[in-house]
Amino acid sequence: MDTHRFDVIVIGAGMAGASAAANLAPDHKVALIEAEEAPGYHTTGRSAAIWILNYGPPDVRVLTGMSRHFFEHPPEGFADAPLAAQRPVVFLAPPEQEAELRGLVEQGIGLQPISIPDLRAMVPALREGYASSAAIERDAFDMDVAALLQGFLRLLRRHEGTLALRSRTGRIERKGGVWEVAVTGGAVFEAPILVNAAGAWGDVVAEQAGVAKLGLVPKRRTGAIIDPAPFLPEHWPMLNDVSHTWYCRAEARTKLMVSPADETDMYPHDVQPDELDIAIGIDRMQQALDIEVRRVEHSWAGLRTFTPDRSLAFGFDPRAEGFFWVVGQGGYGIQTSPAAGRLVADLVSGRDPGEAARILKDIDPGRFTT
Repeated sequence: MDTHRFDVIVIGAGMAGASAAANLAPDHKVALIEAEEAPGYHTTGRSAAIWILNYGPPDVRVLTGMSRHFFEHPPEGFADAPLAAQRPVVFLAPPEQEAELRGLVEQGIGLQPISIPDLRAMVPALREGYASSAAIERDAFDMDVAALLQGFLRLLRRHEGTLALRSRTGRIERKGGVWEVAVTGGAVFEAPILVNAAGAWGDVVAEQAGVAKLGLVPKRRTGAIIDPAPFLPEHWPMLNDVSHTWYCRAEARTKLMVSPADETDMYPHDVQPDELDIAIGIDRMQQALDIEVRRVEHSWAGLRTFTPDRSLAFGFDPRAEGFFWVVGQGGYGIQTSPAAGRLVADLVSGRDPGEAARILKDIDPGRFTT
């Protein structure tokens, strides 16, 4: 049996685990364990990848806002290309969503009304009569997910952290104040602190460790790539309706990514798209945009995993010594990752989390144990 000893074991090398491991590595000997052959294979690699401040519950918005500076000014040597490229987000309101739009503008940050004629100048494919009003978040931006993930892994390696791929967890036990994690291939990792950043598999890891599950719910989200010719969408804003029943954004300059914003309950697995969801997304997009869809060039699906109340679950489990949850990111894990990784490291290390302290009660996993 090949045993490796660390200060912290992080399970899951998606964005949550990679950002946590990178921030823990300067002060701890860290192992980042991943079941797949590559980091970020599941949710991280299938993200729509746009930073939107007015998205998600209040705890998410705090971490989103705290992450902005990192995206715009990453540490020297973190990435070889910019992590952010400006792309506004437009919220379209058909007549039945007018009240919802007013509430969004009143409660949101930096949202401004935009006239339909001005919007049509930006998006000439917008159909006459679809939206009676709209609002725009001009400070949103595309995120380079691959560069972000590789940047965190680069930081982990810089601080001599270990990345163990093709290491699916099996036996997880607490012995003598230390977690023992046995993985495929026969290796055993040991550490007093175990960080569960396994995404859709978060409750699976907990069950392996003999820890009560939180009730995580993975939900399928579908995307498809189409050619919107003769329109060129490179400089279009991301478009969605206020009720978030569909959205689209430019992809690879001349293509358009379309989603029905679906949230279908799933079990954790390598999820695949459903043809009906693809058709629904295209139909909803075509109600708003005068685009003929001749064929779907590519489609995929990913899992967005939520806690029962849809807020994050970050913190030590009150019933299991040294077991730390980093789960429930839903569709917000990429845009919150810089601040989330710092927060995890602060909490594990017993440091003051600063501005993030105001959300600790909302994200405490102990709220599901009472």
